[in-house]
Amino acid sequence: MTSQRPTYLDLERRWKALRVAADMRVREVACVGAPRTLLCAECGDPSLPVVTIAAGMHGDEPAGVLALLELAEENALDPRFSYRLWPCVNPTGYERATRVSADGLDLNRTFGRGGASPEARAIVTANRDRTYVLALDLHEDDEAEGFYCYAYDDGGIGERVLEAVHASGAPCDLRGCLRPDPHREAAEIGGLSFSLLLRRNASARTLTFETPSRSMELASRVAAHCVAVRAALSQTTVK
Repeated sequence: MTSQRPTYLDLERRWKALRVAADMRVREVACVGAPRTLLCAECGDPSLPVVTIAAGMHGDEPAGVLALLELAEENALDPRFSYRLWPCVNPTGYERATRVSADGLDLNRTFGRGGASPEARAIVTANRDRTYVLALDLHEDDEAEGFYCYAYDDGGIGERVLEAVHASGAPCDLRGCLRPDPHREAAEIGGLSFSLLLRRNASARTLTFETPSRSMELASRVAAHCVAVRAALSQTTVK
């Protein structure tokens, strides 16, 4: 289990090592206007239904980044699906351990109108004309007391994810599974998040996971994200 925060260069090295170790297709996506490219990893039979998972939208939220890497390195993703993975959406924020990018932007407000940040534009362009059976975005909350999630038309997956996290022994926040109205949420936060973008255009089942960054150790938060991802995948129906 990952218990320490690696550097971004080490993240890149470990993901690229999976090209051989796990037959994963790992590439760098051009991110015009940003100092770094974005890593994009794909695995599984391309003919299977596709799941997309993003982590590291905010650079001071490492647990999702490390959980996604752990799931990939341990070959723990459900083989009923193929995957498009965004290992760290905000490399410059991750390097600085800041919520915002080097441009001072909260990237999770920049996914509207084709992307209002270099990182969002790169992802929007790469996702154009793509559809997914499930979309997950892995986050942390420094005010939470336990795990909780946001769910958008997920067929009840969010509640079952909470049950799995609770059964694993991790604390769950009283907020539980929140189901905000997507249009109202976009207006309230002042932009379009990654999850809201996919909910509108590409995925009927979309969830955002939040672990408590102050009340749990990093290794425990990583473990909670791993449990949540596996639970969401297990509850997703393949038609």
